[in-house]
Amino acid sequence: MQEYKASRLSEGNKVFPAHIIIDDGGVTLKLPGLFKGKETTIPFSSISTVDIETPLIGFSTISVETKGEGKIVVHGFTNAEVKEMKKAILDKMK
Repeated sequence: MQEYKASRLSEGNKVFPAHIIIDDGGVTLKLPGLFKGKETTIPFSSISTVDIETPLIGFSTISVETKGEGKIVVHGFTNAEVKEMKKAILDKMK
């Protein structure tokens, strides 16, 4: 299991940073909150694309799109983290 936590310095993650967990079951996004949180899991069989945005300066973004079920977009990771996440997801999809 691999877990990644968005930086508190990035937009939208100041108080409750997002977490991405990659395990044998799929990709899970956890958005903690004060009174309630949100958790979404996408099985690898439902993933159609994984895109990353890695700017020269600032935080990177990862997008995991599903086959007709929507997508997860999370901002606030380093370039190395999003590249590692993309590789891990693509490896598990094979």
